[in-house]
Amino acid sequence: MSTATPRAQNDYPKYWAECYGTAPFLPTSQKEMDELGWDSCDIIMVTGDAYVDHPSFGMAVIGRTLEAQGFRVGIISQPDWLSKEPFQVLGEPNLYFGITSGNMDSMINHYTADKRIRSDDSYTPNAEAGKRPDRAVKVYSQRCKEAYKGVTVVIGGIEASLRRIAHYDYWSDKVRPSVLLDSKADILLYGNAERAMVELSHRLARGDNIKDINDLRGSAFIPKKLPPDWLEVDSTRLDRPGVVAPISNPYDVPKDQQQDPSSCESNPANQAQTEETPQPVRFISSLNAAEAAKNSYIRLPSYEKVKNDKVLYAHASRVMHQETNPYNAQALVQKHGQREVWINPPPIPLSTEELDNTFELPYQRVPHPKYGDATIPAYEMIRFSINIMRGCFGGCTFCSITEHEGRIIQSRSEASILREIEAVRDKTPQFSGSISDLGGPTANMYRLNCKSDEIQEVCRRPSCVFPKICENLITDHSHTTQLYRKARAIPGIKRILIASGLRYDLAVRDPEYVKELVTHHVGGYLKIAPEHTEAEPLAKMMKPSVDTYYNFKQMFDRFSKEAGKKQFLIPYFIAAHPGTRDEDMLNLGLWLKREGFRLDQVQNFYPSPMALATTMYHSEKNPLQKLSYKSDAVLTPKKGRQRRLHKAFLRYHDAKNWPEIREALKKMGRTDLIGPGKNQLVPEESKSAHRKNNSPSPVNKTRPSSQDNASIKKPIQDRKRKNIKRSPATRKRT
Repeated sequence: MSTATPRAQNDYPKYWAECYGTAPFLPTSQKEMDELGWDSCDIIMVTGDAYVDHPSFGMAVIGRTLEAQGFRVGIISQPDWLSKEPFQVLGEPNLYFGITSGNMDSMINHYTADKRIRSDDSYTPNAEAGKRPDRAVKVYSQRCKEAYKGVTVVIGGIEASLRRIAHYDYWSDKVRPSVLLDSKADILLYGNAERAMVELSHRLARGDNIKDINDLRGSAFIPKKLPPDWLEVDSTRLDRPGVVAPISNPYDVPKDQQQDPSSCESNPANQAQTEETPQPVRFISSLNAAEAAKNSYIRLPSYEKVKNDKVLYAHASRVMHQETNPYNAQALVQKHGQREVWINPPPIPLSTEELDNTFELPYQRVPHPKYGDATIPAYEMIRFSINIMRGCFGGCTFCSITEHEGRIIQSRSEASILREIEAVRDKTPQFSGSISDLGGPTANMYRLNCKSDEIQEVCRRPSCVFPKICENLITDHSHTTQLYRKARAIPGIKRILIASGLRYDLAVRDPEYVKELVTHHVGGYLKIAPEHTEAEPLAKMMKPSVDTYYNFKQMFDRFSKEAGKKQFLIPYFIAAHPGTRDEDMLNLGLWLKREGFRLDQVQNFYPSPMALATTMYHSEKNPLQKLSYKSDAVLTPKKGRQRRLHKAFLRYHDAKNWPEIREALKKMGRTDLIGPGKNQLVPEESKSAHRKNNSPSPVNKTRPSSQDNASIKKPIQDRKRKNIKRSPATRKRT
């Protein structure tokens, strides 16, 4: 139902409450409201994170954005969810409650990839665990509804984003319905929601009923009825998943809507495509795609269907991921019982001016004073960092960034970034002259966009860099190189590091950028993410071949030597990803030993909701290709023992893993890799160890680490093993 061109955020007349001015901190108590002279809040945000008034924390961004529109915004941070009273501390909002689990999905925040409970929470004072519930969006929303009968509830953030349709839930090992139904919320806003939140707030303020607001891009809601004048397109017309013999096709198409001879399935050009490479879904060619998107919606298989049929689940996931370009995506509809969930197309990206305004709002850049001297680890990680862009066009199947932030890169202006560096220098306590990062989802996608708006508006590729870098993608890093040079020249700035992960397949296209980066912005270590070395897992991840890694390493080593610096690449790898065999992990282990890497903490694949790799994990089908019930199965390591083995191969040097690796090598017929040689993986078992292992013992020698975030120590050539910690903000990539 979304058809309108977005309104610029600075075009709205300010709400009447702008007369109260800007709050030092958005109020978190009735006392703070009284000090501001407020009798009520227009909007109350409820978050699972501690309140940090910094542009890296979602609730601060949304709160300050709405404040700039003239609304009075309060924040309830990490409330006790066991009763409704903590949700009443600021009174009833005049417009709505806005609910988020925080910067992280609450389930990923609570559990490792091996479903072990984490012992800390980086977004909580003193890293204290247990300050938010499982499935926080659902719980918070229900408590708000209990606190005030009939109150409007808006849910958003990454947890809601990744659960906007029926989705596989790793923790319960089943397909769950849209969180919109579970939470009983009135509307769901997905992705970066500034644009939708501003529009929604002004419309509610003028008296519109939430039930009648159905045209917001980036929103999902339960319609009263489907629009009768819109064309319903069966998703199986776009991408047939095949038919199971005992089950008839549940999507019979009326004769007046059947495909004509020019449709996609009868088009020889489309038939010529092969299944070896990812094939984007093509919209029905007998319709004009741009016009059709305004007056049609795609019906996905129902929740009940995808819950019980894994191929239909993979099909629904494939179609949904093809409807992510905001310039040509269509609305999606999925039936849940007797109700429909309508998902509007993604939001139009913010312009550079709008993004600048968002990051230059009057943030205090510190935690709320109520936390006193408590340390909030996530804040400590980013307090001296600068976010220069949003989005990611990599399309890695295991990653949540593209599903949440979108594929189109949104970049700030150079001037805005430089002003923020000066603000960090002048306002942030304990600043010593070092900026810890200039980055975002990746370090080097700043101002890398499609060379043509016309091409971008019709593009339906799931990735701009896989299986190869698109010829229409701008890969010139000169804007980033210039930004680095100007940032270093700011008085009072001693050093600028780059901590965001580097997309090295893009970097090698611009040697000048790599030289600039390596010479001035690497503090001894640079994070990159090959993720694997073997072709099959890499194809399922949509990652480049290991040859690209070698190309970059050669460049990195050469420029480090020219700069007279001893520097190291810090590569991250994923174990047990769909499409990975035991032999693939063995080969990766051998590669690590040859290259001299000893990984400290390693990660198993984490099936986050809505990711394409999660679809592979659940359905054991490949949604990157045309689907049928006869499609080859995707080998998926699910059993705990196999997942432990895959993780053990990454830590081949740890004596605790040697018994498990030896046993696996014997079963694989690779006993030649057991021994003391440099080309062998693990040493032989000593006689004393053999006697000890043959005696009864309740101790599990191969219990995996309770951590699932990848980290690495220096290569073994450097005997000083200094731990490299990974920012909590990057956990969402898995």
